[in-house]
Amino acid sequence: MRTSILAGLGAYVPPRVLTNAELCGRRPLGDEWIRERIGVAGRRIADGEATVDLAVRAGRHALTAAGASRADAVVLATISPDRLLPAGAPEVAARLGLGIVPAFDLASGCSGFLYGLGVASAMITGGTCDSVLVVASDVFSAFLDPQDWLMSAIFGDGAGAVLLRAGAAGAPDAPGVFGPFDLGSDGSQADLLEVPGGGARARKRMLAEPDGEEPSPYFRMDGPAVRKQAIVGMCDSLTRALDRAGWSLGELDVVVAHQANQRILDGITDELGLAPGQVLSHIGQYGNAAAASVPVLLAQAAAAGTLVPGQRVALTAYGAGLAWGSTTLVWPEVRAVTEGDE
Repeated sequence: MRTSILAGLGAYVPPRVLTNAELCGRRPLGDEWIRERIGVAGRRIADGEATVDLAVRAGRHALTAAGASRADAVVLATISPDRLLPAGAPEVAARLGLGIVPAFDLASGCSGFLYGLGVASAMITGGTCDSVLVVASDVFSAFLDPQDWLMSAIFGDGAGAVLLRAGAAGAPDAPGVFGPFDLGSDGSQADLLEVPGGGARARKRMLAEPDGEEPSPYFRMDGPAVRKQAIVGMCDSLTRALDRAGWSLGELDVVVAHQANQRILDGITDELGLAPGQVLSHIGQYGNAAAASVPVLLAQAAAAGTLVPGQRVALTAYGAGLAWGSTTLVWPEVRAVTEGDE
């Protein structure tokens, strides 16, 4: 019997900080409104760097943290690919010097990292690979309408990565071993978060109606509808993951949730009856980094000593698709290498 074990973490956030004051300019709704409604004071914006560039830096840090020079496969979770074709993961593998390993992209909204962990764990436990580098990288600022300051207030750029290694199956809650995954989706609500332009549907429509309105290449979201569902969705998914792991809420020490909005994080805390601070947050400094938000926070919390060996940790995320995912692990002795954080 094999299992997948967390062996190292890495994160990279771009150096440029876009403050609320710089973003809002002379608008009447400024810094105080954004802090109160979203919980963000600043966010990181990639200048001259794209999604693969960030992914390479985070992936290299994860390999360094694990003391590894190779991985048998690369999974890149992103919703801001550098191009529609080809996938970015093979380029990440090549630039990391990993050779001709299997590498592919995974697009599952802001829950992409959880999906990536689930796929990588299955590859290891099934014997396909002995190690998998899972990277989540998003330069989502490239998909935001420059005139839509509210969307720009929410999102930031970044990349996080973990290296998973094969290990012998021991106790289900052995340190570093991921518990059962809860993954799900509801495609009937796909239009709540979307980038309408750029894909086959938009291209076919433009060919059929060349004088019609061109679908927008920018991200759009029904914020109020998503916010309500995200709290319930993450709480339900997290609860199912805990049940499958045989854990109770009372045994849980830390929740690392997708950093969508501070009100959502507070809603998870209230809905589950957790203590203040039990749901980790860095959204104030980094905004919503899409698929990268969970691994960046994981790496930063590990490097800072916020996550300590023996803690029972739950991961959860919710986003476009709609798609969600959760899992659990007992935090192990593991190193994290981060770059660019405050």
